[in-house]
Amino acid sequence: MTEKIKRGFINLKIWRSLKVRLFAIIFLMGLVPAMIIKEGILNNYEDRAVAVRQSDVQNQLKIIANHLITYNYLQDTSSEVINAELEQLSNLYNGRVLIINGNLRVVKDTYGISEGKIIISEEVIKCIKGTAMSNYDAKNGFIEITTPIVETVSAQMATENLPEGTELTRGIMLTSVSTDIIRNTMDILDRRAFIIMIIMIFCTLVIAMVLTRILIRPFDRISKAINEIKDDHIDEPISVPDYLETEHIVDAFNSLIKRMKIVDDSRQEFVANVSHELKTPITSMKVLADSLLDQPDVPAELYREFLVDITEEIEREDKIINDLLALVKMNKTAAKLNIGVVNINSLAEIILKRLRPIARKNDIELSLVSAREVTAEVDEVKMSLILTNLVENAVKYNKENGEVTVTVDADHQFFTVEVADTGIGIPEESLVKIYERFYRVDKSHSREIGGTGLGLAITRSAILLHRGSIRAESRLGEGTRFLVKMPLIHGSM
Repeated sequence: MTEKIKRGFINLKIWRSLKVRLFAIIFLMGLVPAMIIKEGILNNYEDRAVAVRQSDVQNQLKIIANHLITYNYLQDTSSEVINAELEQLSNLYNGRVLIINGNLRVVKDTYGISEGKIIISEEVIKCIKGTAMSNYDAKNGFIEITTPIVETVSAQMATENLPEGTELTRGIMLTSVSTDIIRNTMDILDRRAFIIMIIMIFCTLVIAMVLTRILIRPFDRISKAINEIKDDHIDEPISVPDYLETEHIVDAFNSLIKRMKIVDDSRQEFVANVSHELKTPITSMKVLADSLLDQPDVPAELYREFLVDITEEIEREDKIINDLLALVKMNKTAAKLNIGVVNINSLAEIILKRLRPIARKNDIELSLVSAREVTAEVDEVKMSLILTNLVENAVKYNKENGEVTVTVDADHQFFTVEVADTGIGIPEESLVKIYERFYRVDKSHSREIGGTGLGLAITRSAILLHRGSIRAESRLGEGTRFLVKMPLIHGSM
């Protein structure tokens, strides 16, 4: 039940608030030291008061102990002077004094209770051996002091075994002194300290509330700015440089907004491009059909020619739609990958064999260079798509009697596939855009060879699914080189 309550308290929404946590921390930082100081002052006063009282009582007890020897009180307790001193000491400190002789028998008790009794205790035994002791009993409120009654051997009493100056313990004074006055003073101090602590708690509460409000204010400004952006009231970047933390949050948010804007612009451009690309074949088909309908006596040869053109436009439309579906499917998730162990050299050879008939039409030579045998964990279908797109582009955008060279290599962690051609090349300013959807370097040439502008976008998506990378280098009129780098073991990066 206690654990359940604890979990419920932790999960409280209010406790998840930074403002509440800061308030609690600041409040505790003020409250805990106040309590420690209070207890420290009281304990220090108590220790000092007890030490002073012990010192005062011990000084008086030493004086009375000397008088006990002088008046031979251990043998004769009738001395009115000593009895008066003992009564005065007992009344002064609201305590009790026991005079114990060398045989551990009580010869005087200011309470008149234990006279004639024998007392054996650790404190008494140690004191009879000459060790005075003092013990403070805070629970019962008294100080117990043992004082040895010492007689110094004079010249007249000196013997061979007891030289002059030898100290002999003749008895013990066992004194209990009340600490009620100390306790009363501590109660007064405790009440005053409690009042001071209440004032400090109130001040700490006010300070905690003010500081919390000041410290949280930058985060409130961030929230307000984000809400204004969300409601389309502002579109400029947020700036809250109060703390390094708010600066980092704002920088990250501004980067996110910038990225979202780029994505939104890209989406709008993509939709516009899709609309244009899909509309173009339809427009062509409509023009061809209208031309046939506007002529009453159209020869069969012309009908056939127009129908062939319409069929080509339909095939082009179909290719655009299939590429779009492939791109959408590629962007969904890497969980769709069907990973298996594939021989990259053999796969590249199969792709080249499949594309050689297309290459021979323009007298383009396809060749494979295997620096080493490479076996990797990849999705064979998507890897085939990557190689097919790259080699097919190298063939399509090549010159007559050109060459396309595919090089397969690997190290201990990655394998690379390089596709190099001797084609028309790509302008340097276009290299960063070639992976964008529907982007074409040479739109007229792309339309002639039937390109949709989606091939490299699909290729790059398939490579990224494998946690790989693609890089392009090109010179106008000299050719282009694509370098694909992918991990040998899927999930190792």
